[in-house]
Amino acid sequence: MEKKLRLQEIIYGSSNAVTSRRISKWEDEGRIRRIAPRIYTSNFEDSPEDIVRRNLFPILGHLYPGAVLSHRSAFEFAPTSNNQIYVTYKYTKKIQLPGITIRFLEGPQAIDGDTSFSGELLVSQRERALLENLQVSRQTGADSKTLAFPRIEEKLEKIIRVNGETELNQVRDRARAISKKLGMDKEFNKLNKIISALLTTQPSSNLKSPLAMARATGNPYDPARMHLFAILFRELKQQEFKYREEKNTTTEAYRNFAFYESYFSNYIEGTVFEIDEAKQVIATQQPIPSRNEDSHDVLGTYQLVSNKQEMQIVPYSAENFLELLQYRHEILLSAREDKKPGKFKDKNNQAGDTSFVDMELVRGTLLQSFDFYKVLEHPFAKAAYMMFVVSEVHPFLDGNGRLARIMMNAELSADNQTKIIIPTVYREDYLGGLRRLTRNDDPKVYVRMLERAQAFSDTLHGNDMGGMEAILRSSNAFTESSERVLKIFEV
Repeated sequence: MEKKLRLQEIIYGSSNAVTSRRISKWEDEGRIRRIAPRIYTSNFEDSPEDIVRRNLFPILGHLYPGAVLSHRSAFEFAPTSNNQIYVTYKYTKKIQLPGITIRFLEGPQAIDGDTSFSGELLVSQRERALLENLQVSRQTGADSKTLAFPRIEEKLEKIIRVNGETELNQVRDRARAISKKLGMDKEFNKLNKIISALLTTQPSSNLKSPLAMARATGNPYDPARMHLFAILFRELKQQEFKYREEKNTTTEAYRNFAFYESYFSNYIEGTVFEIDEAKQVIATQQPIPSRNEDSHDVLGTYQLVSNKQEMQIVPYSAENFLELLQYRHEILLSAREDKKPGKFKDKNNQAGDTSFVDMELVRGTLLQSFDFYKVLEHPFAKAAYMMFVVSEVHPFLDGNGRLARIMMNAELSADNQTKIIIPTVYREDYLGGLRRLTRNDDPKVYVRMLERAQAFSDTLHGNDMGGMEAILRSSNAFTESSERVLKIFEV
């Protein structure tokens, strides 16, 4: 009796007579089934399409040894949305497998630097793949053997963004050598023009990708952050937000609110004062001698948020947005020369395991973010968007959280809406909302968090600072979030 074998999922037909008879026997016994020419499977549960898709590359390597995964497939490592995969081989031909069309393109065999991938299947090295994707294609979209031109530009821009201009120049040098081996001089000339534009040694007029054009014009940006900003923008445009008219209309009431706004904004960032100490600093406009820099942080924040005229200024253009950020940061951190007040960061920063926007991408990312901002209409939506952008970019060495909340509240104050205080008890909710959007692409928790914070802040009004403080204490505002929760007493 033949010994029972545990059969592999994919079994290949063979010209060997013994192997061929064994496969026929297994098929007759119902142990395997044929799903494509020369391809059998022991899997009777999944569809042939699913089986072929997950075993595609071993199949190619076994049936077509020496084939080179090429063109767009060398970058995507997956079938297109039209279920096509592109391979350079000995002939041009189209072969159908269940759920997949293999497009064989006659061309050069593997050269030094092309890498072994699965069995005897190889993959075009990066520089060869770039040249292949700059070939002329009769088809477009998912039927094209090449990636769209802007995607090639973005891949080259990312090389600069991650590894600098030296690496991109090395890519060009390697591509030049490869183009001579493969007879792809025309494709290299296209590649050279793109690289030269990105390195600003040639005009950028031929570039198509906004990301590449931004790089060529000296304002490269962070595409991952722009993706986040787009997610938040769409959420804010789809929601309806309540108008909460400013109740602190007198100078005294506005300044009372501003004191607590400044106090809590600094407390969140670790600048901790007893409430009476903070009142002393504001009342005297003099720092506590033993805490000069911390005192100036509170003073700088208060100087901005208590000035109603200042807090009604919002950016009117992308460039003005940058100017306003730098101006307010200079006031905010005027006593901390080591933090370079008013100057964008000259080294990268992070919080825990979160890295913020690279210092070279700060300017461009802020400029790009303004396109979404200018379309928003509701003051709360503009405030929520502005706060997240500044927080996520983190454009300065220090003071970014405070500045983000200042920019947020300026949007509200400019429209005579209630500004937002983030009390100590609400700190973890605030940070959790930011993290949920940053890490999970989920803006809903962030937006709900700010809506609740504004509802709470709307209860704080009046010329009596003591009365305002009483509401704060009854709301647990001064308590650590691990001990209490924020209470809101509707009025």
